[in-house]
Amino acid sequence: MKIAISTSVIQRGKTGVAQYVLALTRALMPYTDVVKFHILALAQDLPLFDFARGRMEIIPVDERWRSPVRNIWWHQRVLPRWLDEQQIDVLHVPSYRRMVCSAHCNLISTIHDLAPFHVKKKYDLARMLYGRIVVKLLARRQNGIIAVSSSTARDVERFFGVPVQNQNVILNGIDHSRFNLGDPVAARTLVESRWQLMEPFFLYVSRIEHPAKNHIRLIESFNQFKTNTGSPWQLVLAGSDWHGAEHIHSAARQSPFSKDIRFLGFVEDAVLPDLYRAASVMVYPSLFEGFGLPPIEAMACGCPVICSNRGSLAEVVGSAARIINPEDQAQMADALQDVAIHHEKRESLIQAGLLNARRFNWDENAKRVMEVYEKPFTGSRSWGG
Repeated sequence: MKIAISTSVIQRGKTGVAQYVLALTRALMPYTDVVKFHILALAQDLPLFDFARGRMEIIPVDERWRSPVRNIWWHQRVLPRWLDEQQIDVLHVPSYRRMVCSAHCNLISTIHDLAPFHVKKKYDLARMLYGRIVVKLLARRQNGIIAVSSSTARDVERFFGVPVQNQNVILNGIDHSRFNLGDPVAARTLVESRWQLMEPFFLYVSRIEHPAKNHIRLIESFNQFKTNTGSPWQLVLAGSDWHGAEHIHSAARQSPFSKDIRFLGFVEDAVLPDLYRAASVMVYPSLFEGFGLPPIEAMACGCPVICSNRGSLAEVVGSAARIINPEDQAQMADALQDVAIHHEKRESLIQAGLLNARRFNWDENAKRVMEVYEKPFTGSRSWGG
């Protein structure tokens, strides 16, 4: 069997989809003895797949196809010809934004979330229309859809008309060899040396995006927490600037506690686990997620979690996090204060989080993805369109 995985949506490794693609690729390595994998990657992303060289065929894609419009064209017009030439059996596109309309092979797509249907102004008008209209048609042309949570699967049925029973719900996993308790003392030493973070701190790992990631309400809640407690706690925001980042930076500058709000930028994979281990509390107030990896990664590293109840998050974190309504600023501030002040609350969340994190295992998930790949191709789709 010859399987191609298109990775052009990973945006140089700085997104949640990138973490999914890289983790899945690693987890599929044991199957290279019986399956030939072709990893199609934009030229500047090639180094991210060095770990797979020699086991999988890494196919460079010219950088001129990186921009969204050009990349969509490449997927619809250029890629299908390459698939025919190489006699590929299965194409896996791990993002709804680049699903292929037609090809002479099995078309599999992973849908992480349907945020454009839930979050106003998530993207610009063109992207919102593409996500709401074009993607619906493309979804109905796939042979198989992988949804990363039951919440996402229900959304795909509701908005795209693809029944849940015709989808494959396969939860994301985490790399437990990286995300674990480790050495918290060494982690705090590294974090203090690299970022001069010495006070206890709340951590939010997410791209700096407004309004979807809800940073501004978090900053306002942090202001209230600081006013109420007078504590030295800091708020640390880790992630690359994205749509609307200027509004978040402005809110931080205007805060009376601006000196205690830190932006770290993108934090590379090698040090991310230590950042979780050093954090006092992870806060994840996103307005919508199709899955939400950071809370689970934090739990596996022994960091207590305060988490939004939107999208799949309640499903993913279960009872192992302090759950909040992300639009209720007062409730968020109360949660910050409660978890910060009460040591026993943090300890309880740590133990619950460690247990919950064990549910998410990439080895088992890769096995289930392979089962989707191996389903016979009938030449027609399972649902209309």
